[in-house]
Amino acid sequence: MKSVCVIQHVPFETPGVLSDIFLEKKFSVKTVEAPFLRELQEEDLRPDILVVMGGPIGAYEESSYPFLMDELKWIERHLAGGGVFLGICLGSQLLARVLGARVYPGKEKEIGWCPLTLSEAGQSSPLKSLEGHSVLHWHGDTFDLPECSILLASTQSYPNQAFSFGKRVLGLQFHLEVTPRDLERWYVGHASEISGIPDMDVASLRMQGKKQAGELLPVARAVFREWLDGALTP
Repeated sequence: MKSVCVIQHVPFETPGVLSDIFLEKKFSVKTVEAPFLRELQEEDLRPDILVVMGGPIGAYEESSYPFLMDELKWIERHLAGGGVFLGICLGSQLLARVLGARVYPGKEKEIGWCPLTLSEAGQSSPLKSLEGHSVLHWHGDTFDLPECSILLASTQSYPNQAFSFGKRVLGLQFHLEVTPRDLERWYVGHASEISGIPDMDVASLRMQGKKQAGELLPVARAVFREWLDGALTP
């Protein structure tokens, strides 16, 4: 049985559709809170698959959030051991940093639903199914593309939206994992951020989310299944 460890930074940013896939594949799943990584036992630090979720802090803010250094070291060790890794939003930014790239604030926040532009490599990757679909963006930071990685997707505001580092490592700046039910938690968790952005409100986000997240659900499952199957193939 494959083991999965999911690192969450905030309770409402969950693995979403990934949980269904892990259950379907009968993987053993452990969820841990990022601030308390040091409390883990040694056996917890060696999963087959490591998934790092998003959160409202910066990958470069270790002076305020010292646990980020533990997280970076754990990711680095996992990659060095050949483990499968998926980083989403903050998780992708931490991955980029581990791989030697710079992470920094973007020119503007990108929040809401919009489609991706897939690179040539992206069009032949599991992300190909996302062509023509809008995905959820909720970030204000960006990163340089790590050396030896492959760019898979972009948007106009954020050119580095998805990248791979070999077939076992994937970073997604956007949120492919969210379900319509998850979004209701997001609207509460991000209430202060939403209220501080002109011309943005929960009602309009909810209207978009109900349509887009529902349509994206089967596509997201297909993308994650295909990527995991490839990543786990010897």
